[in-house]
Amino acid sequence: MTDAASISVVICAYTQDRWSDLSRAVASVQAQTQPAYETILVIDHNDALLARATAAFTEATVIANSGQRGLSDARNTGLRAARGSVVAFLDDDAAAEPDWLARLASTYADESVIGVGGSAEPAWAAGRRPAWFPAEFDWVVGCSYRGMPIAASPIRNFLGCNMSFRREAFAIAGEFDTAIGRVGTRPVGCEETEFCIRLAARAPDRQLVYEPAARVVHQVPVARGRWRYFQARCFSEGTSKAVVSELTGSQSALSTEWRYTLVTLPSGVARNLAALVLRRDLAGPVRAGAIVAGLAITTVGYLSRRVAGRWGRGRRLSDTVAS
Repeated sequence: MTDAASISVVICAYTQDRWSDLSRAVASVQAQTQPAYETILVIDHNDALLARATAAFTEATVIANSGQRGLSDARNTGLRAARGSVVAFLDDDAAAEPDWLARLASTYADESVIGVGGSAEPAWAAGRRPAWFPAEFDWVVGCSYRGMPIAASPIRNFLGCNMSFRREAFAIAGEFDTAIGRVGTRPVGCEETEFCIRLAARAPDRQLVYEPAARVVHQVPVARGRWRYFQARCFSEGTSKAVVSELTGSQSALSTEWRYTLVTLPSGVARNLAALVLRRDLAGPVRAGAIVAGLAITTVGYLSRRVAGRWGRGRRLSDTVAS
């Protein structure tokens, strides 16, 4: 069984604008019922933040991203510095529940498990979920969404804000691909999806397990609860999935999305339309419309990337989205 004391926690940060969130994230790791082996804070090409974090978080190891700017190489920098037998990743705007590491560690009691991911609950800055925002699209704000397992289950890929892997996973599959992944505030990603698919292909006898009881609370700023961000995030998700399809093959890249599209989304539309009749919820039809629109926008993003066919290993996904 993997002892929680052998889990290194890596947190990546790039801006001082989320200082209070970052402080909360670091404090949540320090407050674990089963302590982390170490906390590693990676600062992504921001000298002022590096100096401030070094002075403030004396209980953590604070280092600079030694690679190119972006979340993928920041994570790679953290895992190279980590000494634990398991490396866990927590976003700088997420706070872990006190039993987070204990829940992760207990799942590693099964030696066939090579990675464990947990759930993320949105903490809306406005105090509550926007009435129009469907729970099926909580992935837009980096959180667990309706349709994900509600009990511990094998899964294709984890949420990036709450995931962990045995150290050997990186020896087997390599590091996070720096050609994809979020850079700054651009809503692109899927580097964790690509890594999980790559890992599963190279270690087919091992399991990736989603344990929803290993929970974090993910901050959602007001801007991310607006329609403009919803549109941008859906489009970039489609673009990201197209790139992952090119890197790993469409069958692997879209296996989870087919069930989501054919089962989760239609039931979400029906449930939200029924809410108008059953609960007189006037926002129900609006949420149903957002589900249809979100699927359409994501599909357009996917198809635009596939039709363009300009992807090169030396070109970042964020550059593709920006163009």
